Amino acid sequence: MQGVGGSEAMKTREFELGSARMVVLIVLAVAAVIVAGGAYRMVSASSDKAPAVGAMAPDFTLNSQEGKAVRLGEYRGKWVVLYFYPRDFTSGCTTEAHNFQRDLAQYEAKNAVILGVSVDSADSHQKFCTKEGLNFKLLADTEHKVSEEYGSIMNVMGVKKLSARHTFLVNPQGVIVREYFAVEPAKHSEEVLVALTELQRSVGGK
Repeated sequence: MQGVGGSEAMKTREFELGSARMVVLIVLAVAAVIVAGGAYRMVSASSDKAPAVGAMAPDFTLNSQEGKAVRLGEYRGKWVVLYFYPRDFTSGCTTEAHNFQRDLAQYEAKNAVILGVSVDSADSHQKFCTKEGLNFKLLADTEHKVSEEYGSIMNVMGVKKLSARHTFLVNPQGVIVREYFAVEPAKHSEEVLVALTELQRSVGGK
């Protein structure tokens, strides 16, 4: 028969285990709320490893929502809006994507393409594009390698890695000419279009 001391010790261990589980659940719940609500300012993200303006944009190959390999270098001769975003279907990311889609004809008229990158799968991208009516390419960086190379990775509560909301404007020669690290999803497409117009004017065309 177990003594009083043993019973109390067991209760203490059970309490400690319960408390530990509760802490883990709280952390996961907070992370889920942050991801779902798009409150990404509450997580750690660093741009100090991003390639600098004036540098060649690091080349890469990722699968699109169509399951086809897409290489950045394929777009030499065009302007590229390379934007990283945290997650499909979340509010801020949906707003940002909608606005790029809204302005897509203007980008095409300026010889520019939109490429979105997140750590979501190609299947998730396909569903997101279908649901939201997106006609530009979303690329699946499921291993985080491209996001990390562009200094565009963040940790949500130390639990999950997501792409940070950063954008790189790449000229037809493959050089990064503008960078955006403090992106407001609702205004972003408009500011990129303004920058693209100014840059094209400064070089005398497209």
